[in-house]
Formats: sequence, structure tokens, C-alpha cells
Amino acid sequence: MSTITKQVVFIAKDETIEELKALLKMMVTPSKAEDGCLFYEISQLKEKRNEFLVVESWRDEKALDGHKASAHYAEYKSKFEPYCASKYSNELEVL
Repeated sequence: MSTITKQVVFIAKDETIEELKALLKMMVTPSKAEDGCLFYEISQLKEKRNEFLVVESWRDEKALDGHKASAHYAEYKSKFEPYCASKYSNELEVL
């Protein structure tokens, strides 16, 4: 089994920064409580207030799949697009 670590970058539309921030913040507590979650944090850039970074680490693919099947993930997926100007992710290798 291999640990999965990702960085997801969200760039909010200028008029929806607070809405995206609230939506992302609601993901933290339930995600951290999930089986197989090793790390889950969201940060907002100080210099670019419309940019958010999510860094998440999961025990394995099964744990990540469980996260993607959760109710809070479904809520996030159904709501984030109108708030985002851009979103991209990078898979990370922890050294």
C-alpha cells in the first residue's frame, strides 16, 4: 500500500472568496475524522486572499475512495464550481 498525498489549489472568483472559504473550511473536521486520513489542512494565502491550498494525505487508495464517497465530499462537489475561477491539483511525494 502506498500513501497518497495531494495539494489542491483553488482560486476563488473575487466576488466569492468568503463563500469558497466557508465551503472548504466545512471539509476539515469531517475529513480528519475519516478512516485513513493522515493529514488534511486548508490554508489561505496571505498575499493572494483568493487562493486556497488544500494538502491532504491518505493511507491508501481505499481511504481516498472512502473520502470521495462521503456526504461532506458530495456537498462540496455539488457547490464549489460557481465560486472557483480555477482549480488544479498536484500529487506529492513526501520525502
